Amino acid sequence: MSREGKVVCVTGASGYIASWLVKLLLQRGYTVKATVRDPNDPKKVEHLRSLDGAKERLYLFPANLLEEGSFDAAVEGCEGVFHTASPLTYDFKDPQAELLDPAVKGTLNVLNSCAKVPSIKRVILTSSIAAVVYNGRPLSPEVVVDESWFSDPDFCRESKEWYALSKVLAEDAAWKFAKDKGIDMVTINPSVVIGPLLQPTLNTSSAAFAQLFSGSETYPNITFSWVHVKDVANAHILALEVPSANGRYNLAETVSHFSDTVRILRELYPDAVLPEKCADDGPLEPAFQVAQEKARSLGVDYIPFKTSLKETVESLKEKGFISL
Repeated sequence: MSREGKVVCVTGASGYIASWLVKLLLQRGYTVKATVRDPNDPKKVEHLRSLDGAKERLYLFPANLLEEGSFDAAVEGCEGVFHTASPLTYDFKDPQAELLDPAVKGTLNVLNSCAKVPSIKRVILTSSIAAVVYNGRPLSPEVVVDESWFSDPDFCRESKEWYALSKVLAEDAAWKFAKDKGIDMVTINPSVVIGPLLQPTLNTSSAAFAQLFSGSETYPNITFSWVHVKDVANAHILALEVPSANGRYNLAETVSHFSDTVRILRELYPDAVLPEKCADDGPLEPAFQVAQEKARSLGVDYIPFKTSLKETVESLKEKGFISL
């Protein structure tokens, strides 16, 4: 299938997942209209401008999540829009202003811009597994989390899981808006994303990794589901290209407690100084399962967790975030 002449938009293009998405879209021959807050900030755009095909087929647009209409120019003439822009930080003073408003209002602003453009065939929203699992249902090795699960906003508020709250509120608002306006929308709900960094700055999930190599004595008592960044970017593209794609797609190659993650890292890097013990003495957070059928039916073929770990560490080393 030739994608020459096909135009798509990627919002928040300087981010970790979005940078890979832009790279793979350019590789496949798409013309990409990419939004960033400041196209003149080299830290945000140089790694995008240097991608193969960028000179010929990448166009940068300034846009702000909280500014109504600021995505109009970027989505004009597109047939697919990937909305990845949403804050991911645990370092904030005001969750409403710094997480919830940009996530929810930003998503509605982008969709509102899309609703004005008849050429747009489908919108792919980057959600998160955080919009899936935080609902108070107990997790255990027998439990299978699938696409029918949604995080519970009340539970998120009570638990102060502000990032999860931002993602589930944004996704919920998006589904309602899309239904109301007749927009064909698909959401991608990735687990904790790891793998090589294209951007020069340290993103949140990679920073958690760098922390393990920074002399930290303990690892957190947390069990996460994990996925490679390239699989996430690829799933976004498949969600646009596969006509039957619909609804939500949870992405998880594996589920692993930090103790297992550190054990694998120790096998890969026997000379590295890694934390020896868990941060608390309580029972380890239980493992659980994430259903893979729907993602695999889309054409996702997961990169193994061990490979993902190795590629993450090598990338962090290469960029000077850790030294071994």
